[in-house]
Amino acid sequence: MFRQVARQLLHRCSPVTGAASHCSGTSIAAVASAAGWGGSEAARRAWHSSPMARHGGSKAEEGAETIAVTFVEGETERTVRVPLGQSLLEAAHSNDIELEGACEASLACSTCHVIVMNREYYDILDEPEEDELDMLDLAFGLTETSRLGCQVLARKDLDGLKVKIPAATRNFAVDGFKPKPH
Repeated sequence: MFRQVARQLLHRCSPVTGAASHCSGTSIAAVASAAGWGGSEAARRAWHSSPMARHGGSKAEEGAETIAVTFVEGETERTVRVPLGQSLLEAAHSNDIELEGACEASLACSTCHVIVMNREYYDILDEPEEDELDMLDLAFGLTETSRLGCQVLARKDLDGLKVKIPAATRNFAVDGFKPKPH
């Protein structure tokens, strides 16, 4: 029975019939594997309907325009180049700076809380949205110049921005755990 259903699914989602866009590559691979049709990696990719992700090289390495941002953690300062349009959270993760982002930038936590150290830079940032303000209410060590790193995007006028990473975060899911970016 399972093999019959698997065959029907594979037939319906076959690239030959042009219906591949209606099927998940992961589910096709799982069905094919369970049905004993494992095959090669190239054969499994033939059933996948979305393009493969190409990883490697940051935007900064590809010649994109960047700004300088300094992250301060305790007594340590580290200046990195951040491509225009990238969030401070992404920049921190790209440069192995420990700035947690438990909700993966979905505005559901305050673990990427940063403190803008220069008031002039804080004043030129876009006003925080209500959702960001709600999350900032939960942030440890909230200040007048606090922002969520996932909501601050690199712009030309922010070149030279300096932000402090608070000594602690309030991650209600796991106390004391410092996750690495995905």
